[in-house]
Amino acid sequence: MKISFLFLAIVTASDAFVAPTNICKASLKPIESTVSTRIFSSENDQENFPIPEVPTDGSKSFNPLPAATVALCLLSSTAASAAGPDWGVFEGKTLSLLHPVMMVGMLTLSASTALLGFEWRRQRTIGDDISALKKQLPKLDGASSVSEALKACQSSEEIDSSQLARLKSALPIESEMKELQTERKTLAAKGPRDKHYGQGAILAFTGTVFAIEGPLNTYARAGKLFPGPHLYAGAGLVCLWALALLMVPQMQKGNDTARTVHIGANISGIGLFVWQLTSGIPILLKVWEKTSWP
Repeated sequence: MKISFLFLAIVTASDAFVAPTNICKASLKPIESTVSTRIFSSENDQENFPIPEVPTDGSKSFNPLPAATVALCLLSSTAASAAGPDWGVFEGKTLSLLHPVMMVGMLTLSASTALLGFEWRRQRTIGDDISALKKQLPKLDGASSVSEALKACQSSEEIDSSQLARLKSALPIESEMKELQTERKTLAAKGPRDKHYGQGAILAFTGTVFAIEGPLNTYARAGKLFPGPHLYAGAGLVCLWALALLMVPQMQKGNDTARTVHIGANISGIGLFVWQLTSGIPILLKVWEKTSWP
């Protein structure tokens, strides 16, 4: 259909601007018949838009019929292009609702990843707390614990009252040290370091994918994007994820500044994520109202 329109447009356009002197009305009858069939759908249309008579005296003149045919072909082509492609399921309710569902899931994953990060930080720094408590202990005279040293002091023939008092005051410190050691073993068994890294990588990948999928889905449904808080928050969130990942190599080298930036970027990202979900609720309601299954 498009090829026939194009051919007809080329033929009639050449006839519109260069009319041979030997042209006759009879030779234009087939073209008039074809154009009338394509342009007018009823006799009423032909009465409202009559085809002008072609001069038979051999004189040159501008024939408006071919020009009208060219304009009709161009308008038909433009209208067909403006309709846009049919995206099918991509502009339906199924994939449109997949985006908000994934956003809620990724917010939950973000909170879980943050908790794992703090657990790994606790496991890594708890040794410093244990070392600080050890410095507060008195001399144990070869005993393995404060309790053992206290028993040895009490069973000796000559009791050193000052040493005995120091050992008794050190009992709470020893108890606290044992609690910290137990906590460190529990954290080590959970493996928060590897889990934190794995979930963070999944979050960065999935979040980037759906940050792109969201605008594409909107464009498939509406044919345009709607700049606003939701779109800006999503773009800023991806940038914060990238910043957090950028700090990882320096963190592995013991850079405390990189750790601070990493933690700050992730906490800010969670706050931005909550704002994005809030700003996306009106969009979700419109999608639910204006889209159909699937």
